[in-house]
Amino acid sequence: MLRSLLFLPGNNPNLIMNGGILGADGIIFDLEDAVAPDEKDGARILVRNAMKALDYGSVNIIVRINSIDDNGYWKADLDEVIPLKPYMIMPTKVSDAGYIKQISAYIDEVEKRNNMKVGSTKLIPLLETAIGIENAYNIATSDARIEAMFIGAEDLTADLQCERTKAGNEIFYARARIVSAARAAGVEVIDTPFTDVNDDEGIVIDAKYAKSLGFSGKASISPRHVNAINTVFSPTQDEVDYAYEVLEAIEQAKAQGKGAISLYGKMIDAPIVMRAERVIASAKAIGIAK
Repeated sequence: MLRSLLFLPGNNPNLIMNGGILGADGIIFDLEDAVAPDEKDGARILVRNAMKALDYGSVNIIVRINSIDDNGYWKADLDEVIPLKPYMIMPTKVSDAGYIKQISAYIDEVEKRNNMKVGSTKLIPLLETAIGIENAYNIATSDARIEAMFIGAEDLTADLQCERTKAGNEIFYARARIVSAARAAGVEVIDTPFTDVNDDEGIVIDAKYAKSLGFSGKASISPRHVNAINTVFSPTQDEVDYAYEVLEAIEQAKAQGKGAISLYGKMIDAPIVMRAERVIASAKAIGIAK
């Protein structure tokens, strides 16, 4: 389960060392935007060594690699981290299905060289351009490696030539488009970070809005936001209790030969049951239900 993903600069040893205790479901070692060109090699080595030496427990490890247009750094990134079996690789500035196919083909080579099962390395493409958003479904269905999609609003709004605001009205279309594409493709979808690290109220509002649109979780650039994100994207006890009541009610309906039944005056049918099942699955994943 990926409620929260925390970006950690690949050249920051302190954050990398403590990544497993910052509360996020997943950490993203960033070898791209957070690292200056003259520090790329050093960051890659630091991340590689950390993945070899440190135990991050149940925290999922994701590595954001450099763009395929960026001096070939991306191949060196993959050469170093793929053998260490990260949970996912995050290709950046993904524009179309061909971009993913190029990345995937090279990962095939790396996996073969390291006697790994071909296809075992999963991808979470980062869409942060207008063309990437317009191609979202084609990207989401371009390769079996894709496990999730991720929207990056900072570069996207620059490409759209509009101001990035806290309200986020300027990215409503892009958010809706990527959620629809991901759900149609059967993969998860992660929302962009809320970048005001000092606004504790704003992150809750933004996370709730993202959840209302259908996002699976949300990324963060600050450990300060992780708890709020986890709380928003976790079911409440009331939601879990109701979900179990829904499943019990539908079992009664089946026993009576009915396809639907009323619970608290509301008709319980297949879509309601699907929502209840998702709530219970989420609750089990984070240990608040059996």
